[in-house]
Amino acid sequence: MADTKEINQTSITGFILLDFGNLHELKILLFLLFLAIYIVTVAGNILIVALVVSDQHLHTPMYFFLGNLSCLETCYTSTILPRMLASLLTGDRSISVRGCLVQSGIFGSLLAAECCLLSVMSYDRYLAICKPLHYAACMNSRFSFQLAAGSWLSGSVVSSITVCWLSQLIFCGPNEIDHFLCDYTSLIKLSCSDTSLMVLVISPVCFIFILPPFLLTLASYMAIISTVLRISSSAGRQKAFSTCSSHLIVVTIFYGTLFVVYMLPDTAALRDLNKVFSVFYTILTPVVNPLIYSLRNKEVKEALRKAL
Repeated sequence: MADTKEINQTSITGFILLDFGNLHELKILLFLLFLAIYIVTVAGNILIVALVVSDQHLHTPMYFFLGNLSCLETCYTSTILPRMLASLLTGDRSISVRGCLVQSGIFGSLLAAECCLLSVMSYDRYLAICKPLHYAACMNSRFSFQLAAGSWLSGSVVSSITVCWLSQLIFCGPNEIDHFLCDYTSLIKLSCSDTSLMVLVISPVCFIFILPPFLLTLASYMAIISTVLRISSSAGRQKAFSTCSSHLIVVTIFYGTLFVVYMLPDTAALRDLNKVFSVFYTILTPVVNPLIYSLRNKEVKEALRKAL
């Protein structure tokens, strides 16, 4: 009986990601749409990285962080979209347990790193607008590198802790994940193991690496808006706000959809809505970033014109 129980507990070797399973008649259209998004995302973000590296005028902390964000977005979307595209094209929605854990770990790492990097970028704009006389001394190249490295490192720490715990889980029940990616909460629900301690430990760790960066971002923009409103001339207000408006748009889209996803009740009625909002912060934000920063940024457009 013990042998039978052990076999049953370890019988699940893979999962089925349902993706957008109720839209079979639209799978070709969805494939073409997501393929176009993936191509634009990768091409746009790689172009921004190339411009930041090659153009001397963009060798500033602001564009150094932008280059890091573009690199992160390229990795971020490549963690999700290639598997989804293959699933839509072939109809094979299966993924191994190990592959699911790897995707969950990389996704969590990049999500935490992006939260930290967005807060770093907002702090950079805060210094530039609210403390312009101290900006050069505070935001030097060494400190910029440390902030960027810290953002990437924080994501790696979250991923290491999460994957270490998830790899200890046993899956012996249903193997269908009603999502287009392997996320931490879905794996917890499908596990036959006792996950109470894991939830108790990992949830606070995730909040430590996501909530403080959000609060720092919020505080930075409250200070920025307060400073901009105190500028007497309308031209001065417009010039000051234009330096951070692109980043503010990205932050609003990212955090707005992220909080909606994780604050919505987990009910069958809201599950499809959850997936729609998940598409925003996992797939649409990476493709919107290069468009926003290139179309609304004079320096980037000038660097692109010279490169062409």
